[in-house]
Amino acid sequence: MKNLKLLFIPAAILALIFTSCGGGDGSQADNAEVDSTAVASEAEFNYLAEQFADIKLIRYQIPGWENLSAKQKELIYYLYEAGLSGRDMIWDQNYRHNLEIRKALETILTSEAANRASAEWETFETYAKRVFFSNGIHHHYSMAKIPAEFSAEFLDELLAATGAKLSDEAKKAILDPEFDAKKVNLDPNLGLIKGSAVNLYAPDITEDEVNAYYKALIDTNDTEPISYGLNSRMERDADGNLYENVYKSGGLYGAAIDKVAYWLSKAADVAENKAQGDALRLLVEYYKTGDLEKWDDYNIAWSSATEGDIDYIQGFVEVYNDPKGYRGSYESIVQIKDFEASDRMKVLMQNVQWFEDNSSIMDEHKKDTVKGVTYKVVNVAGEAGDASPSTPIGVNLPNANWIRAKHGSKSVSLGNIVHAYAQAPSSGFSEEFIRTEELRARSKEHGGLAGKLHTALHEVVGHASGKLNPGVGTPKETLGSYASTLEEGRADLVALYYLLDPKLVEFGLMPSTEVGMAEYDSYIRNGMMLQLRRIEAGESIEEAHMRNRQLVASWAYEKGMEENVIEKVVEDGKTFFEVRDYEKLRVIFGELLKEIQRVKSEGDYEAGQALVENYGVKVDKDLHEEVLARAEKLNSAPYGGFVNPRLVPVMEGDKISDIKVEYPEVFLDQMLEYGENYGFLNK
Repeated sequence: MKNLKLLFIPAAILALIFTSCGGGDGSQADNAEVDSTAVASEAEFNYLAEQFADIKLIRYQIPGWENLSAKQKELIYYLYEAGLSGRDMIWDQNYRHNLEIRKALETILTSEAANRASAEWETFETYAKRVFFSNGIHHHYSMAKIPAEFSAEFLDELLAATGAKLSDEAKKAILDPEFDAKKVNLDPNLGLIKGSAVNLYAPDITEDEVNAYYKALIDTNDTEPISYGLNSRMERDADGNLYENVYKSGGLYGAAIDKVAYWLSKAADVAENKAQGDALRLLVEYYKTGDLEKWDDYNIAWSSATEGDIDYIQGFVEVYNDPKGYRGSYESIVQIKDFEASDRMKVLMQNVQWFEDNSSIMDEHKKDTVKGVTYKVVNVAGEAGDASPSTPIGVNLPNANWIRAKHGSKSVSLGNIVHAYAQAPSSGFSEEFIRTEELRARSKEHGGLAGKLHTALHEVVGHASGKLNPGVGTPKETLGSYASTLEEGRADLVALYYLLDPKLVEFGLMPSTEVGMAEYDSYIRNGMMLQLRRIEAGESIEEAHMRNRQLVASWAYEKGMEENVIEKVVEDGKTFFEVRDYEKLRVIFGELLKEIQRVKSEGDYEAGQALVENYGVKVDKDLHEEVLARAEKLNSAPYGGFVNPRLVPVMEGDKISDIKVEYPEVFLDQMLEYGENYGFLNK
């Protein structure tokens, strides 16, 4: 199992965490686009684009753009175009009818014949925006079907008037809430593959068949295994045998992949240095051949290419959307180094071995040498695929354990994304969910730094720590659907364990352990309560990051009950969870870290299953209803995502002389623009 690394934080939580970053509501800006030659000041730039349903759309700036050379801007532009060129792939991966449905939505939304005067039009348009946000008809986080709250008759009217086309099954997928209801199902009792609508396996394939296929294929004694299944859809041939239909030039998704490879080749020609260019050319070769050994070669080269100001994430990377954890979802992030912020956090890279040596995990599970960890704060220039519109705030790659151990890894925090989150209005969450003025003051003073340090420690130290016992298969093989939750829990616990360590004060990373206390407060509050606003009443938790946070918080609460380490306080009918003994809570975090690392190192499926199912899945019904009621009155969307900047080349003849940045404000316009310009699989 790969080291899973995307750390998502709800927009409302980030607004609470980063209160100390300041910033107003951005309401002064008008609707005009902002030219890149004069990036708007904080007072002028409108960060909040719009809010609908459970979604808040935010805009972000690209600081320092004017300081880049013309060649660097050209490199970024090519990487940006490569990312968007693969956008169709994530739509099709997410669900087999998504591209057909998107095409129909685009046709209706751009047609003058659509009945916009109907009382149902606003409901239809909101549904369409939710689908665009999630790259398909299933919710990007809960994985449940997005409800179509308009009538079948209105849909038929729109189709007839505009000429948009939908097959009978695609219409059923939109209108029938029970049909293909869950994109990714993690309940083993329902069947991980049969219960999942994600388009990574042909509909008639069973979990037992997949298990048997990979059991016969994978050599558990291979110390440098390829990432089996990462870039393919599993299908059945004419004789009924399973095979992997590979994403490559001339193969599955070939039309989009050829465009991605075209732009990556142009990027390689203007690379900042030879190592960067060589890595890009290996990535192009991988896309052309679909050879997973080339993917490993590329990841080794990419991990070693640490010089330069520009970097990127590109490919079929994360396996959260595969209930079996093999198949990667397409994503792209284009990055510019934030020099000042990266220098401040360089101490983490320099001391990663100290963190490993002083961890609470068993000595036999510690790495003797932690190799090649690099950490940067970056500013995003564009995102696509599974990284957009909903985005991570921190990334650690590559995911293959053996490459990380032998060649190292790169960790980044997305600085301008975090900053933009913090500028979106918080709508009174501090006042509602933090009980005392003392705790609010701590959150305001230290919460911003606490959140940043947690992300950095999670990515740089957490995902780089620990090792598997000899002969133990990858976590994907040994821990199955629980691997993602346990890995994210492990990385969170590493961060939490060290955030109260005085050594971080000595390193100059924080002024006092009050910063760690602020993060303990926030983590328990979120894991026990706040994140419950993201799921519907009566549902259990299925998303891996949410399971991880509840597992850690609820396990710690239970283990500390006898000594009242975390106290449940009910005041005026409102529930709060407050830390009473921070040092004892740190010990508890260390104990859970030790156990989860043991589970991972030994491949102990039963123990891992018990941890997740007993602490990470079940929801207290009464508490959940209370959280939903308290959150509803604040009218703040629980999910945040982004409208990307637009990069526009300035031409002199047939050559690019400069790249301008524009900052669109209307999310739906951007989605329709992408469909028109990058719909290579959806003609």
